[in-house]
Amino acid sequence: MPSGRRSSKRPYGQPHPELDADRLRTGGPARVERGPRGEEYLVAVPRPSDKAYTCPGCSREIPGDLQHVVAWPSGGLFGEEEAASRRRHWHTACWETFGRSRG
Repeated sequence: MPSGRRSSKRPYGQPHPELDADRLRTGGPARVERGPRGEEYLVAVPRPSDKAYTCPGCSREIPGDLQHVVAWPSGGLFGEEEAASRRRHWHTACWETFGRSRG
């Protein structure tokens, strides 16, 4: 028997909604930072959540309620949507040392 509730999933064949960078932030817009090879990344602080993430810097879990950053390439050869699909959640310390020498 159907529950009468509609699915909140995107209907088949419909385009993905545009990335809303405002949803990623808590107090301000995404900032631009340089990556390890000089490329530009957008970096934001996400709102706390119940979801856990795996940090690409150390491969350890980031609990969703721990303050951390989300970073993704700014623009790119294939456009903003492709760049946004490469968003990754990082421990703040891992992002700050990502690809940078400690000399």
